[in-house]
Amino acid sequence: MPIALADVPVRRLTRGDLTACADLAENRGWQRQEHRWSLLLTAGTGYGIDAPGGKGLAATIVLTSYGPGPAAHGPGLAAIGLVLVAEQHARQGVGRRMMQHVMAEAGDTPLTLHATPDGRPLYEELGFAVTGRVEMVRGRFRPSGPPAEVPTRPATAEDLAAILRLDAEVFGQDRTHMITRLPAFADQIRVAEDESGLTGYAAAWPNMNTHVVGPLIARNTDTAKALIASLAAGTDRPLHTDIDVRHEDLLAWVKACGLESVAFNAVMTYGIPALPGDWTRRFAPLTVAAG
Repeated sequence: MPIALADVPVRRLTRGDLTACADLAENRGWQRQEHRWSLLLTAGTGYGIDAPGGKGLAATIVLTSYGPGPAAHGPGLAAIGLVLVAEQHARQGVGRRMMQHVMAEAGDTPLTLHATPDGRPLYEELGFAVTGRVEMVRGRFRPSGPPAEVPTRPATAEDLAAILRLDAEVFGQDRTHMITRLPAFADQIRVAEDESGLTGYAAAWPNMNTHVVGPLIARNTDTAKALIASLAAGTDRPLHTDIDVRHEDLLAWVKACGLESVAFNAVMTYGIPALPGDWTRRFAPLTVAAG
């Protein structure tokens, strides 16, 4: 007698599931994104349901947890991402089951996720609220107008401690286990600084035929522009990034430089009224799957 999907337990994923995760993404019309899957299955905790009959994965979800930042107290924050259900198992409550599983695993920890218009109704039913919005932009970067007069340089190993301090201050949580993986994950990391120390940093990491800009943390819009322009100068690929819509000046500038709007996604939270940290200096996430 065939095994019903409802009888297959949710299990922990490992890096050995990388190909199956990429196959599932492709099944749903996403890019395979093995590079990103590898990072998140290492720095986060992946969960999946095996398809009956040993035919790959029927569903996935990833939970990436962060500790409280230097000025914060409480249970930290966890980001939910890569919520995928195979086409043949869609609209059968599998996505809800995966969400309920990771919400139970998270316990009292506040949660956040980036929701597509299709996914948003489920998350709202589960108690998530929209607390922000990001615009996905993509395209070949062509400098427009006078360059931002903010010098940048490649990051070095000696910058790591300062990057971690700045990241925790702006993100509002300790992301050491994620940020320390950036040098191996990203093709470029650049920093901006003045006499007081680092004022921003950004990375560009490979995703299929593009370079994704993220994280992007900067003291102001001019610093963010300088970091993006310097990363663009170091690649011949199109750029892709997800920018908080409150940064209107930066969005107008990247569009003037050739990037085009692709989609809007909602930033949603559960257990907290808004994301911690300083949004005025947080311009783009490392990846929408992990915040």
